[in-house]
Amino acid sequence: MNSASAVRLTSVLRKFGHTAALHDGSVPVQGVQLDFVDVAPFIAAYRRMVRRVEFDLCELAPTTYFIARAHGAPFTALPIFLTRRFHHQGLVVRSDAGITTPSDLKGKRVGVRAYSVTTGVWTRGILANDHGLDSSQVTWVVDDEEHVTQLQLPPNVIHVPQGQSLAALMAAGDLAAAFTGNAGIGREGPPQPGWEARPTPDTYAELFPDWRSREAEWHRRTGIYPFHSVIVVKDAILKAHPWISQSLYDAFVAAKARWLPDFISGRADSAEDQIYRGFGSLVGEDPLPYGIAANRRSVAALVDYAVQQGLMPRRLSIEELFVDPDAG
Repeated sequence: MNSASAVRLTSVLRKFGHTAALHDGSVPVQGVQLDFVDVAPFIAAYRRMVRRVEFDLCELAPTTYFIARAHGAPFTALPIFLTRRFHHQGLVVRSDAGITTPSDLKGKRVGVRAYSVTTGVWTRGILANDHGLDSSQVTWVVDDEEHVTQLQLPPNVIHVPQGQSLAALMAAGDLAAAFTGNAGIGREGPPQPGWEARPTPDTYAELFPDWRSREAEWHRRTGIYPFHSVIVVKDAILKAHPWISQSLYDAFVAAKARWLPDFISGRADSAEDQIYRGFGSLVGEDPLPYGIAANRRSVAALVDYAVQQGLMPRRLSIEELFVDPDAG
């Protein structure tokens, strides 16, 4: 298929080492031209996609996608998981809050940017399923709106007072704990240009000071490797061009293959690369496995957590959530 007859897709995709070859065109997508759209801050693209289906192809936070899909969103994910994090780090507590174990969060007010933030969903799932904390017995305080407007929040989710922020409430002692970075007290207000994470004050302590060893033990025990972004494509495009899912998947795999040797050798050394290099002893040389087979357990876990936390009106199967190119 020549470039003149290629299917053009308006595309929103962050530029990482493992996607750079797609951005610069050195790895082509067979039969497809990706027309990239810049969105700043990138998180605003999630809102534009789930509310207005504005793009043909878009990177999305997985919980946002699961919720949108459960409410009938007309796009489907490919099993391309572009970012990964573990989640025993990033929930900090005030020193005067009397919190030393997860169970101490019961009855407390905890800040998170929005209830459906994927970081929060993963962490609450761990707290509930590994530490017995009933999420409904915590008051979750938010200072942003949910991406998916159809989401009905449980009664133990409340919004900060008008003009206030999680960071200010945490500093004043009105919150006992909060998520760090973009998931909580590292930013203020809704996504907008110039919106970026700020450092967490040193006066707050991690809920799990030994988070690194806990993450390693949890991963070895459960086999779950949390993911933070998926690629979605409009259903109308998938229907009109059934071959396109395989073409896109193959191109993402090829782009990652361009990056992997540099990652393994250490030549690729971005901040993101350094995070994945720290996972090496746990996940092997490829820190970003794609495909359903390698990720089935992790996808099932996030679906379980989303259902447990009242985020999805119904449980969706992996087959409802993903097009699997490997299935033929």
